Amino acid sequence: MSDEFEGQELDLNKWNRGLYWWKGRRPALFRDHNVTVSDGNLHLTMRKEKVPEEFEKMGYKDYTSAALHSKSRSSYGYYEVKAKPMNSAGSSSFWFQVEDVPGWRTEIDVFEIGGKAKGWEHKVNMNLHVFHTPTEKEHWSVGGAWKAPWRLADDYHIYGLEWGKDEIRYYVDGVLVRSVENTHWHQPLFLIFDSETMPDWFGLPNDNDLPSTFSIEYVRAWKTQGDSAVKAHK
Repeated sequence: MSDEFEGQELDLNKWNRGLYWWKGRRPALFRDHNVTVSDGNLHLTMRKEKVPEEFEKMGYKDYTSAALHSKSRSSYGYYEVKAKPMNSAGSSSFWFQVEDVPGWRTEIDVFEIGGKAKGWEHKVNMNLHVFHTPTEKEHWSVGGAWKAPWRLADDYHIYGLEWGKDEIRYYVDGVLVRSVENTHWHQPLFLIFDSETMPDWFGLPNDNDLPSTFSIEYVRAWKTQGDSAVKAHK
């Protein structure tokens, strides 16, 4: 679950470009060419460009963005990325989702950042979702935000998630900024990076800010000794 993003190519033994279960948040369409590796970084780029006609019929238009997910699922552990959000209203996000436990669908958002979205430039948005369980059918979430003393898109910072059986903790540059009781998030999930248009939240990006790029210098993961909660996805 760790990658230093060295070389010039994405390690396809670890990652899949795109999300097989979702094509992106309209109007931006996930496109594989927007996921690249260079200069020791993973780059996710948002562009103002025409999308194929078949996707226009599905409501995608004028924007493309990027996503990738780990080939393996994992759960309890400590996850850390060094990242610089894109300098536009396109989102820069690190999250976990999709499991194969029947009846369950949950999600952990480590951060969703609108680097140049008005009023959101300093906010690290963190959320925990439950879409359904064997006994709960209504979507609910436990959200929160931490306001940084700096503009997030100006530089790289270290974002961490300590995913424990009893508690989920969020860190920025090694400082604990949020802690939530773990009542539901026990299923192995894919590790995901993506960028989306979020018109109802961050607004659409200014065309003059595009293309814009969300860069990740590394992702590193640790697990408790003896923990085997990692599943390979074929």
